[in-house]
Amino acid sequence: MRADQDRPIGPGHARRAGRRRGWAAAVLAATLALTSACTADEKGGGDQPSTWQSPSEQPPKASATVTTPAADATEVPPLTTVAFTAKDAEQTEFTLTDSAGAEVKGKLAENGGKFTPQDALKWGETYTATVTATGDDDKPFTATNKFTVMKQPGKLVRVSSFLGDNQVVGVGMPMIVRFGRAIPAEYRDDIQRRMSVTSVPAQEGVWHWSSPTEVRYRPKKFWQAGTKVSYQVRAKGVPLGDGWYGRSDFTVDVKIGPSFVMTVDNSTKKMTVTKDGKPVKTILVSLGKKSTPSSSGTMVVIEKLRKTVFDTMEELGPEEGYRTKIDYAQRLTWGGEFIHAAPWSEGQQGSVNVSHGCVNVSMADGAWLFANTRMGDPITVKGTERKLQLGNGWTDWNISWAEYVKGSALPYTPAN
Repeated sequence: MRADQDRPIGPGHARRAGRRRGWAAAVLAATLALTSACTADEKGGGDQPSTWQSPSEQPPKASATVTTPAADATEVPPLTTVAFTAKDAEQTEFTLTDSAGAEVKGKLAENGGKFTPQDALKWGETYTATVTATGDDDKPFTATNKFTVMKQPGKLVRVSSFLGDNQVVGVGMPMIVRFGRAIPAEYRDDIQRRMSVTSVPAQEGVWHWSSPTEVRYRPKKFWQAGTKVSYQVRAKGVPLGDGWYGRSDFTVDVKIGPSFVMTVDNSTKKMTVTKDGKPVKTILVSLGKKSTPSSSGTMVVIEKLRKTVFDTMEELGPEEGYRTKIDYAQRLTWGGEFIHAAPWSEGQQGSVNVSHGCVNVSMADGAWLFANTRMGDPITVKGTERKLQLGNGWTDWNISWAEYVKGSALPYTPAN
């Protein structure tokens, strides 16, 4: 992910000192327009800098202009950035306030001239941008602009997180964000710019669009055990195509549990379990028979069901279908592959594949696995007749890192 080049500042207040003169105005969305508050005309009309009290005095050396949004602009997008210039200024101050006078928090660009609000501005609210430039004569020059944000549109896209706050998940868990409608490809970069992930300890990672309605984030390697992950989506007001806008912002904090990794080898019919890098258990398994093989690839636990019923009567018909009570089921694919207890195949486990594609284990091993796994724990199955189909489950780890990066809507900058 690219580092943010802007620097945070206090609530709505930006100050820049030094002799950097002639800042170039940053333009956000519309045609540049000069503000109404600059110098007095010959008749004494117009706004005057507060230190310029008499026509007999020399005007301030410094000058300033709020360039965008234009003065009295309406229908301003809620994600607007305020651009301004300051000329011949030793010191420049900037504030953005709402109609009640409350200051807006945000960031000032490193080279000045651009203020980006921390959050989307409020629908229909009027704001005042004020920039004051002071030269080496210590005379301040102040310019202001008022503008009004567009009213809340009727077409808002719901944006949600699959995970909730304070969940503990496995080392293979991708961070999943879902949209209530398909996001056109040309708008995905805009929303992705407003999505961020922070991990402690820091780990390299990237967002990947798995579909037009879902984007996921995973690190280059499995998460480190005990990592604290916080991801933020600031979707409110983001244009998402065809007159649709993002509905809201949210932040989710999760924790990564112990490194619990399962590896199944079809040639030995055994599962090896490691915890925090050390082997802790070997389990006999029976995989899918030749007519219904298990998928080879890296999957993660999607959901856990202490008791459930597998019913394939409608799908397979009365001759091949079955309706069976299942204990300790852990879903791996949307297509119906699970790890689960199968007491009826305990005699074949470790020697013969007899399942319909699931990883069969004994009742005792099923209970042990169920007690130790978490959603997001990875399992890799090797050597079967069928390869895992991408998208059949959370198959993020079945994609090479080089290919995963290609799923980002923004250019990816590798970590140093």
